[in-house]
Amino acid sequence: MPHNAPRHTRALIALLALAGLCLGLSGCSASSSSARPEGATRTVVDAEGTEVEVPVRPERVVALSEPTLDGTLALGVTPIGTISGRGQQGVPHYLEDLAGDIPLLGGVAQPNFDVIANADPDLILVDGTSINNNPEAMEILRRIAPTYYAGYAGGDWRATFTKVADALNLAEEAERVVADYDAAVADASAQLGDYADDTFSVVRWQGGSASLILTELPAGIALTDLGLRRPPGQDRRGRGHSEPVSLENLASIDADHMFFGTLGGSSQGNPDAGGASDVTGAEKALAQAEAVPGFTALDAYRSGNIIAVDGSLWTSTGGPILMQRLVDDVLRSLT
Repeated sequence: MPHNAPRHTRALIALLALAGLCLGLSGCSASSSSARPEGATRTVVDAEGTEVEVPVRPERVVALSEPTLDGTLALGVTPIGTISGRGQQGVPHYLEDLAGDIPLLGGVAQPNFDVIANADPDLILVDGTSINNNPEAMEILRRIAPTYYAGYAGGDWRATFTKVADALNLAEEAERVVADYDAAVADASAQLGDYADDTFSVVRWQGGSASLILTELPAGIALTDLGLRRPPGQDRRGRGHSEPVSLENLASIDADHMFFGTLGGSSQGNPDAGGASDVTGAEKALAQAEAVPGFTALDAYRSGNIIAVDGSLWTSTGGPILMQRLVDDVLRSLT
């Protein structure tokens, strides 16, 4: 098959190939488009309204997105496989201490179907950041194991986390995790009163220019939860991912304080170009930004208030672990 064949053609061929593969796998059914789990099961309804029959206690979970990986770990479940973080070669950097040993089964929005099938999962978790408007991919995954769509790109992290917990039959544990986050926010907010009149920008530097993280993404939600204000032009929702800013409009990223991160060389059109996403990567990206006309004229730069941060934490997506670590990061940076 030519490499430049249309995506739907490649997916259909992969589906047909996997259908043959499924004939030899205990988790697949030749007469049904969905694999049936063994042992005790329960029926849950995913974010798209699809009923999915899942194990009562899943033991071999695959998490194919940053939010579903984060959510499973927050609930004390270690997946048997996951995907690399956006723009990164390994698991999301902010989860490396918890997930560094989990095998990779593909990249963001690029699951390796053969490897996933060989992992023999009993539950596959996806969302709109990993499988978006791709019914062929969902059909392939559902021939491997019960596949549950937990939430949408740009959707509220709490809603996605609640769905992940429902699929894992851990709703009560999820309530405790969210309550712990809310308590941490209340405590942190009490320590940030001196910043009530300041504004905060969240910027991802990629491909030689800036993108804004707006209010619907995790970092924006965390700042709102903490009572920290955004500049008027940034106090709005975007389209579920970072919003590119042209160099002519570079002043629109300015604020009293700027959290500045990167995902290395990645961009919206090339999310897996690689490069460091940690604070060291942000510092290198900041040095590049200083060479761009107008950047050093920004108020945040002139005031020395640009804070280099882990881009995998601040400028991508995730779940309750990410949210808690954002709150911790804000406190470390400002108090």
